[in-house]
Amino acid sequence: MEKIFSNNYGVAALAVFEEFETPDDIVNMDVEELANFIAEKGKNRFPQPDEIAKEVQAAARGSYRLPKTVNDSVNQVLSISISSMRAMQAQIKALDKEIERQFENIPNTLTSIKGIGLVYSAGIIAEIGDINCFDNQAKLAKYAGLVWKQHQSGTFTGQNTRLIKSGNRYLKYYLCEAAFSLVRNVPRSARVCDTEYKAYYDLKYKEVNKYQHKRALALTARKFVRLVFRLLKDNRLYIPA
Repeated sequence: MEKIFSNNYGVAALAVFEEFETPDDIVNMDVEELANFIAEKGKNRFPQPDEIAKEVQAAARGSYRLPKTVNDSVNQVLSISISSMRAMQAQIKALDKEIERQFENIPNTLTSIKGIGLVYSAGIIAEIGDINCFDNQAKLAKYAGLVWKQHQSGTFTGQNTRLIKSGNRYLKYYLCEAAFSLVRNVPRSARVCDTEYKAYYDLKYKEVNKYQHKRALALTARKFVRLVFRLLKDNRLYIPA
């Protein structure tokens, strides 16, 4: 299902896993009926559910068939796993709502950045604390661990340098996740939240042949630190270029 559903743990994907016991159940189902099932479970978010239904059936035809005894055991384990994931998803939603409620009365300019919601902004602000404790954005970046080790000899500077191991790992996590939300496509629109950061990410991605995403994301997060520092320091809203 990896090439069919963008999220293997999304509502529609989990519904397919849970509804059909064997691949043959999917193959033998009418494609229009399967498309309606996917559209309903996906809350009509798929632009072409009939094409997705055909891809699901094609994947089912090419899948490996398990013996019935083994298949029953796998289905039972899968059912338990899905129930656990849904319970965790419900808890995450409840926590997100509580974070939003707690954050309603706290000044927050980071949400003016499209793609940065209350959860990411709350995590960033909570881990930074008082922005006035940092004289400049470089010190904030170092505090977050978004600084690279010096690895050079004479006039040569190594490109395969690593981030320092010190720093606030929780702040680094929130900054990287927030930066990634700026550059990835927005569901249902195929657009990105910020074209400037997307262009920067793509540029850094193409500069190397190894660890492209990891390196590009870290550099984009480092660029994002400058924006976070300025917005919080000046208490102003973000205006995209």
